[in-house]
Formats: sequence, C-alpha cells, structure tokens
Amino acid sequence: MPRRSAAEALDTRARILDRAVEIAATDGLEGVTIGRLATDLGMSKAGVHGHFGSKEALQLAAFDVAVEQFRERVPARAAQAAGPGLGRLLHLCDAWVDYLEREGIAGGGCFLTAAALEFDNRPGPVRDAVADAADRWLAHLARLAAEAVEAGDLPSETDPAQIAFELNGIAMAANQAIQLQRDPAAPDRARRAMHRTVGAP
Repeated sequence: MPRRSAAEALDTRARILDRAVEIAATDGLEGVTIGRLATDLGMSKAGVHGHFGSKEALQLAAFDVAVEQFRERVPARAAQAAGPGLGRLLHLCDAWVDYLEREGIAGGGCFLTAAALEFDNRPGPVRDAVADAADRWLAHLARLAAEAVEAGDLPSETDPAQIAFELNGIAMAANQAIQLQRDPAAPDRARRAMHRTVGAP
C-alpha cells in the first residue's frame, strides 16, 4: 500500500503540474494559483497545497516542467539530428522556430519568453529561476556557435556570444509576431534571419 500511495502522489503531482503549465502558457505564471488548480482538477486546496507548500513553489515547479519540455523539443532534437558544427546550430534554429510556430496562438506562445517578460522586474526566486534559465540558454547557443568555429564552419573571428544574442533576439521578435501580430509569415522570416545570422545561405 505505501508504494501504491507514493505512486498515486507522484501521478497527482504530475497532473497538477501539467495543468499548471497549460494555465501559465495562456495566463502567465501569476495565473497559476492553488485555488484555480483545485477547481480545475476537482481537488481541495489543501490537496494541491500539500504537494507544493506555496504558490511560489508551485510556480517554480511548473517553470521547471516547461524548461524540460523546451529542452526535449529544441536542443535535444538538434543534438539528435547532427554532430557538432554548423549543422547542429542550424538544426537548433529550425527546431526553435518550429517550437514557436507549434505553440502558436492556441498554445499561448513561447512559455519561456512569456515568463521572461512577466518576471523581468520582479525580484524573487521565480525571477531568479527565469533569469538562470535564460543565461543557460544563451550559454548553450554560444557553445554551439563556438563548436561551429572550431569545426571550421564559421570564421575564426566569429563572436559566439554575439551569435547567441542575435539568435535570441530573432526568436523573441518571432514570438511577438506570431502571438501579437498573428503574422503567418513570421516563422519563415525567423528561419531566414537565423540562417543569415550564422552565415548560412
């Protein structure tokens, strides 16, 4: 029985987090509340609270799930598609834009971009987690660009940090164009801009 209870608790926690990510995708992390989740999932507030202890802990856990989903859909996909070098960087760019396009209007857009805008000026653990995730992502982009330089695919004078900065800026612009402006051409424009940034035809 204890094993079954532990498994049930994990299942319930996963169900809560799945719903929390769905809510945050459209309403932001501030829309993730214990009361709303209790109502949506037919649970008591105490039942939801017992899994996380606070709204902030719930938001942090939901953010962690969203980060892992992004990792699986973008960098992990690129790593499987090509070895180190320009090919992997281009695959990542395409996977990134695919992610932005797929999340689209119905999915609420890029969860991580929305969280960055929502918490950029709100001190606290959630902002710290969002900032850390953004820093790690920029470092990953710069690392891929550096690998492309080492492979001889990009000029030796290439600044990997600048490549990372520009690719991130393009993705943020694409997310806005898809979400706010409902521009159907935005994904293709973003792909072309990213490929041009890394010197690909």
